[in-house]
Amino acid sequence: MADINSRRSVTLTADQREDIQEVFNTIDQDNSGHITASELDNALEQLNIKLAGYEIRDLIGNFDHGEDQKLDIDEFQMLYLELKKNKDLGILFKKQVQRREGICTHGGRTTASSAGTTHSVRTAEQVAFSEWINSNLSRDKECQPYLPLNPESDDLYKKMADGILLCKLINITSPDTIDERGINKVNPNVYRKHENLVLALNSARSIGCNIVNIGAEDIKDGTQHLVLGLLWQVIRIGLLSDIDLKHHPGLVLLLGENEEPEDLQKLTPEQILVRWVNYHLRNAGANLQINNLAEDIKDSEAYSYLLHQIAPRENGVTLDPLKENELLKRAEYMLQEADKIGCRSFITPNDVVNHNYKLNLAFVANLFNTYPALDKAPTDVDLEIFDETREEKTYRNWMNSVGVNPFVYNLYSDLTDGLVLLQLFDIVNSGIVNWSNVIRTFNKMKGNFEKLSNCNYAVDLGKEMKFSTVGICGSDIGQNKILTLAIVWQLMRAYTLSILRKLTSSSNMGDRDIGEKDIIHWANTKLKESGKTSVVSSLNDSNLSSSRAIVDLVDAIKPNSINYSFVKDCENEEDRLDNAKYAISMSRKIGARVYALPEDIVEVKPKMLLTIFACLMALDIELNSKPIEEE
Repeated sequence: MADINSRRSVTLTADQREDIQEVFNTIDQDNSGHITASELDNALEQLNIKLAGYEIRDLIGNFDHGEDQKLDIDEFQMLYLELKKNKDLGILFKKQVQRREGICTHGGRTTASSAGTTHSVRTAEQVAFSEWINSNLSRDKECQPYLPLNPESDDLYKKMADGILLCKLINITSPDTIDERGINKVNPNVYRKHENLVLALNSARSIGCNIVNIGAEDIKDGTQHLVLGLLWQVIRIGLLSDIDLKHHPGLVLLLGENEEPEDLQKLTPEQILVRWVNYHLRNAGANLQINNLAEDIKDSEAYSYLLHQIAPRENGVTLDPLKENELLKRAEYMLQEADKIGCRSFITPNDVVNHNYKLNLAFVANLFNTYPALDKAPTDVDLEIFDETREEKTYRNWMNSVGVNPFVYNLYSDLTDGLVLLQLFDIVNSGIVNWSNVIRTFNKMKGNFEKLSNCNYAVDLGKEMKFSTVGICGSDIGQNKILTLAIVWQLMRAYTLSILRKLTSSSNMGDRDIGEKDIIHWANTKLKESGKTSVVSSLNDSNLSSSRAIVDLVDAIKPNSINYSFVKDCENEEDRLDNAKYAISMSRKIGARVYALPEDIVEVKPKMLLTIFACLMALDIELNSKPIEEE
C-alpha cells in the first residue's frame, strides 16, 4: 500500500473534487454514502480511467479502510489521488460526465459557474419533481401564479428563488412545519425573499433534511444540483413518513416466519416497500421476488404484476405490458397501466430500464400511499404499536439534519450498532472518536458483540465529555428508551452549546462552559435593552407557555420582524399553540436553527426551551459580534 503522505503531495483542484463528488453521487443512487467494489469500475470509467479487473481488486484492497468492500467519498478521492500520481488524468472530467446517459449539464449562476464550472443535473429528476409540485400544489391559490412549472425548462429553479414555493412544499410533505403567517407573500423584495429562503431552509433542517452545504443564496441563484438535492430530501420525507404500522396495521401481513411486529418496526421504509411488493407478487401468483428497487425492477415485470394486483378491478389494469419484449416499450405500456389508477408519477420508461433508484423509490412509495391493498391486521396478532413521541421525533430529525449515515428512521433500533452515536460524538466534538477503534462492518457470528463494543465506546466518550452516564452501559443503547434518550439529549445539548462556545471564544467569558444561567441572563439583558417587558425567570417559568418572551427576543434580535397583530393574549390553549407556532417560525426566519416543536413551548419543556434560547443567543452573537457580559 502506498504511503499516505506521498498521496497527499498530489492535490485536487476544487473543480476536480466537485467532479469526483458528482460521479460518486451518480453511482451511489441509494444515498448509502458508499460505492461497492462492483460499482468502482463504472465510477472510474466515468472519470475516463480504464483499468483491468485485477487492478481494481488491488485498489479496493488498498483503499477500503473499513474492509467492507465499499468506498466512501474520502476513500474514493484518495484512490483517485494515487492514480493521478502515475497517470495524466487531465484537469476536468466534464466531457466524460456530460456523456452519461440521462444527464445534461447546465451552466450555473454562481460566481464559480461564471468561471466555467458546470453542474451535472439529472433531467429525469427535474421533470419528476416539477410534475409532482404541479400536481400537489395546484389547489393552493397562492401557488397558482407560479404553476404549472414547465418540466423541460429552468422553471423549477427560477420559481424557487423567492422561497414561497419551497415553504409551501415543506408544509405539503410535513404539515404545519411552517406558520404561513411568517411567509412574505405579497411582492417580496430581495430582502424579504431572502427571509423566506432562510425560513424554508431552517424548517427543512427541522424535519430532518441535511442542508449543511446549502444556503439561501444557492436557492436564489438556482444552483441546480443543490436545489434538486434539497427537493429530493423534502419529497422523500413526505412520501415515506406514513409507511409504518401506525398508519397501516395491515403491514403485519408482511412478517416473515418467526418474526414479531417489533421486527417490522425496525425496518426502513425502503425495506418495507420491498416486502410489500413481494407480498403482492406472491398473491398475484407471479414466479418472482425482488431484492431492491433498482436492478430487479428494470424489466417492468414486477411492476406489471404489482399494478394488476393492487388496482381496483373497475380501473381495468391488465398484464398486457408483459407481452412486449423490448424493455423501453414494455416500461411505457406498464406506465400507461399505472396511469389508469392515477399513479404515473416520478418515473419515465428510461428511469425504469436504467433503474434510477431515487425515482423508482418515489414511484413505489406513491403506489403504496395510494393503493396499499392490505387486509386488516389479523386479530390473533398482538399488535402493540409505539407511536413516536415529540421528543423522539425532535432528536431523530436533529440527527438526520447534521448528516448521519444511514438515515435514522427508528430512534432506538437504528442506534443499536453504535455507529450513528459515534458519528454524533465526532460532529459535536471533532476528533474525539478514534475510528480505528470502531467496528463498521459486522461479522455474522459475532455481530452482536461487535455492536455492543461500539456502544460501550460511545458511553465511554460520554464520560469523557462529562455527560451524566450513571447507570448507563452499552447494552442499554437502543434497548432502554429512557437511558438512550438521556445520551441523545446530552449530545443534542452539547451540539447546541458547542455553537455558542465557538461564537463566544473571543469574548470575556473565556473558555468556560456556557450554561443555563448565562443564556437566561443574555435573554433578560436583550429584552431589557430593547424595551421589552417580558422576563425569563427560569426555563420552568409557566409564563413561557405564552411564547411572548420568545417573540419579543426575535423582535429584539431583528427589530420590526414581528407583526404583533398576530400575537394573541393567550386566553386559552389554542391561543398559546397559535403563538408558539408563530414564535418557532419567526425564530427560524431570522436565522435561528430551532428544532423544538410548538407544543414544547406550550407545555414548558425546559430541555427544548433551552435549545430555543441557546439558538437565539447564538444568532444574536453571530449577527452583532458583541462580547457576552458575565453575570
